[in-house]
Amino acid sequence: MTDPAFDADTLRERALTTLTTARARTTLLTSCVEEPDLTAQHSPLMSPLVWDLAHIGNQEEMWLLRAVAGREPMRPEIDGLYDAFEHPRSERPSLPLLPPAEARHYASEVRGRVLDILESTAFNGTRLTEAGFAFGMIAQHEQQHDETMLITHQLRKGPQALTAPDPDPVPLFTGPSEVLVPGGPFTMGTSTEPWALDNERPAHRREVPAFHMDTTPVTNAAFQAFIADGGYDTERWWMPEGWAHIRQHSIHAPLYWQRDGKQWLRRRFGVTEVVPPDEPVLHVSWYEADAYARWAGRRLPTEAEWEKAARHDPASGRSTRYPWGDADPAPEHANLGQRHLRPAPAGSYPDGESPLGIRQLIGDVWEWTASDFLPYPGFQAFPYKEYSEVFFGPEYKVLRGGAFAVDPVACRGTFRNWDYPIRRQIFSGFRTARSGDA
Repeated sequence: MTDPAFDADTLRERALTTLTTARARTTLLTSCVEEPDLTAQHSPLMSPLVWDLAHIGNQEEMWLLRAVAGREPMRPEIDGLYDAFEHPRSERPSLPLLPPAEARHYASEVRGRVLDILESTAFNGTRLTEAGFAFGMIAQHEQQHDETMLITHQLRKGPQALTAPDPDPVPLFTGPSEVLVPGGPFTMGTSTEPWALDNERPAHRREVPAFHMDTTPVTNAAFQAFIADGGYDTERWWMPEGWAHIRQHSIHAPLYWQRDGKQWLRRRFGVTEVVPPDEPVLHVSWYEADAYARWAGRRLPTEAEWEKAARHDPASGRSTRYPWGDADPAPEHANLGQRHLRPAPAGSYPDGESPLGIRQLIGDVWEWTASDFLPYPGFQAFPYKEYSEVFFGPEYKVLRGGAFAVDPVACRGTFRNWDYPIRRQIFSGFRTARSGDA
């Protein structure tokens, strides 16, 4: 009997839905500002929005029209312009990029042809087409660039361009501050998730000693206590590289924060507001997260600890797709998909908690871990080594769990993100851990 999850009609519908959802978000992010904001570079850390727009179309053409369908290139002369490895972000504004109208037309024309081939693609025979992998990869790729475009919107100066409702208010969380995760083995990674990317594979056994993990991410109020206690001025809390970095760049608070008398304000998508005490802290680097953890007498969890806390079900002994089980994310589970433009208060989403009672492991903020970005045993690059393999090493730290800016198609209990430990423009927060079962 055929697994209904891999039925061709079901796969076709899933591919269509995820591609359509991604394109609607891309359209929103590139239509809410005028052309000068699309072609400008708002930070050397980010591309002009118009580069992302055409790059999305170019990658879709290369993988779905050329690689899957065997079509001739539509615009081979632009491939080099939109090769992320050929041109660093800081150089992209000087390239002869497609202007906004032409970039939109190109991406739209590619999408029209993709929808045509989707009707006739057989979801078997090659690794690219098995279970619709190539379509899922492209949907995830577009959503990942939508996240980077949202980061660009946050970096952008000027009036508010994006709006979204706030998360539902919740009572102040009064549950336990930490949860014991029992020691023992668990299955990390996946060999069965059809759209999982290469760095999530293969599934393998990990032995993890008992540890305690924060029930919720660290909040703004808790981080303000670190600041008030001289956390940014006390060298012993910092890794040497982190201490040098914050001194060189005069960093004294999370990115976008500013002091106004006795209170902290932040800028969020063009609006200045009081920093909400109950939200998870956002826009902190790995060095800041690590320093806070040391100050608190704790540490950052390893990547294996984080995944065990998020996926291991002690009752069954198996690893689930998400903390709440195997069902795809729904609004009651997690803050995902840019439904809101901020994290929900700490302790939200009880329906999304893990079997041990840990909350918000998926959504709200990316969570820094203590681990370097390294391959799993048996790793094989697919479909190209530049997705993961070229980044493996001690230069990058792993983040887990996604954020409010991440779409469900690009967020799983096995999904791995990574960045330099100095990065703060990303939607990053953290939670802390401590070793032992006492």
